[in-house]
Amino acid sequence: MKTLAVAAVVLGTGLSVWSQPVSVSAVGSLAGAKTPAAELNDVIEEYCVRCHNERRLSGNLSLEGFDAEAAHDQAETAEKMIVKLRAGMMPPPGQDRPPPDTLLALVETLEAVVDVAAAADPNPGKRRFQRLNRAEYARVIRDLLALDVDAGRWLPADTYLGNFDNMSDAQGLSVTLLEAYLRAATEISRLALGNPEALSASTKYTNPIEVSQHAWDHIEGTPFGTRGGIVVTHDFPSDGAYVFGVETLFGRGTGFEDIDIAIDGEGVALLALEHNGGSSIPLRTEPVFVSAGQHQISAAFVRKIDGPYEDRLSPFAWSFVGGEDARAWANYGITALTHLSDLMITGPVFAVGVSETASRREIFSCYPDSAGAAEERSCAESILSRLARKAYRRPVSADDLAGPMLFYASAAAEQGFEVGVRTGIQAILASPSFIFRLEREPAGLRPGERYRLGDLDLATRLSFFLWATGPDEELLTVAAEGRLSEPGVLERQVERMLADERASALATRFASQWLRLQDAEKNRPEPFLYPDFNGQLGADMVRETQMLFEHLVREDLSLLELFTADYTFLNDRLARHYEIPGVSGSEFRRVDYLPDTRRGVLGHGSFLLLTSMSARTSPVLRGKWVMEVLMGTPPPPPPPDIPALEETESASNGRPLTTRERLERHRANPTCNACHRFMDPIGLALDSYDVTGRFRSRENGVPLDTRGTFYDGTDVSSPSELTEVLLKRPIPLVRNFTANLLSYGMGRRVEYYDQPTVRTIAGEAESNDYRMSSFILGVVRSDPFQMMQVGPEEDEPGPGFR
Repeated sequence: MKTLAVAAVVLGTGLSVWSQPVSVSAVGSLAGAKTPAAELNDVIEEYCVRCHNERRLSGNLSLEGFDAEAAHDQAETAEKMIVKLRAGMMPPPGQDRPPPDTLLALVETLEAVVDVAAAADPNPGKRRFQRLNRAEYARVIRDLLALDVDAGRWLPADTYLGNFDNMSDAQGLSVTLLEAYLRAATEISRLALGNPEALSASTKYTNPIEVSQHAWDHIEGTPFGTRGGIVVTHDFPSDGAYVFGVETLFGRGTGFEDIDIAIDGEGVALLALEHNGGSSIPLRTEPVFVSAGQHQISAAFVRKIDGPYEDRLSPFAWSFVGGEDARAWANYGITALTHLSDLMITGPVFAVGVSETASRREIFSCYPDSAGAAEERSCAESILSRLARKAYRRPVSADDLAGPMLFYASAAAEQGFEVGVRTGIQAILASPSFIFRLEREPAGLRPGERYRLGDLDLATRLSFFLWATGPDEELLTVAAEGRLSEPGVLERQVERMLADERASALATRFASQWLRLQDAEKNRPEPFLYPDFNGQLGADMVRETQMLFEHLVREDLSLLELFTADYTFLNDRLARHYEIPGVSGSEFRRVDYLPDTRRGVLGHGSFLLLTSMSARTSPVLRGKWVMEVLMGTPPPPPPPDIPALEETESASNGRPLTTRERLERHRANPTCNACHRFMDPIGLALDSYDVTGRFRSRENGVPLDTRGTFYDGTDVSSPSELTEVLLKRPIPLVRNFTANLLSYGMGRRVEYYDQPTVRTIAGEAESNDYRMSSFILGVVRSDPFQMMQVGPEEDEPGPGFR
């Protein structure tokens, strides 16, 4: 049996030293009046069972009869204890606590017992198949057909489970969903090849209201020298003439505007607009010739001035701050500029064929010189076999090609070679081998037996983990040759893939979902209170966090730098918002923070925005986010009969109460205080940032009071002090990150039996200064990533480890 060394166990007044490696069976057999395990059981009985018993069931947990020496027999319970003990949350504040060394001895013993047993009988877990979700589908189509698509046009929204949208347990199947995949296959195959006989149709794009269109707001993708407007990627089915139309919303006053229409950055039309404050007027261009394929279309106002813009009070950064109806703007001091609200593309007015496009170049690796059926079939088989290999993420057999070639032959006989190829591609995109990530299970295994994934399945797991798309040709070839599992080969592939630009998916996919950045766009700060916030600024905040995480991965820096970084990535708009001077231009670049202002992710506007209400900050949400997302110790949900904070009075004697004062009244209820004593000090330490992440020193005209006491007794009153107290216990932060990374990579929730693997990965990363590559390689090398356990035929998913 695997052994491991335990340094020492300190129990009250006695010291029991384990100077030699010990096994589970030896934990309780050391000499003395009481074994270390027996002494620890006394600690559990005295300090834990008084709350966690069958009668009180605090935390829905009973520790009556729990035996530290047999912790592996109650591993799920032991893992819950380990999480709370490592975070220093148990026993809770205000309760009698044993000496710190005793708590350390208890948690180390529990880990030792559970880990030794897990090493002797590892459980890699099991999961059902996965299917391509929206983001993965779009990325795979781009790699396969050189076509950018919005999978949301066809596929329903993905369900989030355990922070992520790629969890197999949440990926249900229905007739409606399968029909959605079939519709996507049909339309995407048409978009990829084009349609020389396309009929005229109109597509309307609406500008989001949160996009600011000030005189100084340049929209990325529009020509320089313009302001505001809209940028879209449009699919043109054929070469031909198309008409571009715009609709505008007017502010107050009169004037002239020029609207520039550009294709791929090159101007093709200029529309003149005269307005007098009336209603919106649609404008149309003359027919403009556009080649087939995807093109970036922009419509923007020609900027006629530079420098400061006139405004009687201040040039608010959101040009639409006056209201949703531009004609009803009545706020004093608001500059009411004309806004572009809609872009309409109509056509082709007439079609003249389909020219070469990026998608057609990707598809037609050959083209028959003559109209002979044999030559056409041979070329079609070459095209479809190459695409099927990439789409199915494995070498294809004659049986795999039989279906697509049957569709090709049927369509080609009636409508020609290209339509036949298009129909064959449609069959590939509708195949279960493309839609589902089916991992092959060796024959003859019984339920409960373990097996290692084949190289091709491992390659697919690896590519979707690091790139959120299928394997490239090099990885696929290595796997097909059976070399991926050879010593050093897997590690070299990981190193190569991390250097590829597609590894940015670890930031835009994994980190964004782990940190819940998608929630930032759901909070729209009240314009009356925060008129400088707009949609572009919110997107910049999310990009800042993504770029910091991507920087840590690219440079192979320490995970802890996510919390301590004295630098960030800003453009001029976000730098102005943070009041950091010396940054100009729309490009993001590394910028050092001013002393003692911000550090790491806790100073990022993305996190501060998503943990706020629209009109005020929320120390509760911020504290809950830190505990749940960073520490992995989520507080329990409030009881159903507890009133919300919004129901507490907001003023006293005519004076508006600060958020802190309202919180103090709210947690006067003992039931509320049980959780708020953990969350509130964390959130209050961050209350010097307002809803939009801007630094402040007053609220409602009253100086801020951000003082609080962390649950371990440490006084905290600022973000830097909060970071320091969190890093006093790096283990919860590191293990929680590891668990989330492992979960994302596996495509299933981390269960209690995965925790020994999490500890192993985190421990190895610690010896390498917590470098990001250590975590990534640790996940890839782990048994849960590379292995599976055979489950029963009807396997209900578990509740997930919490």
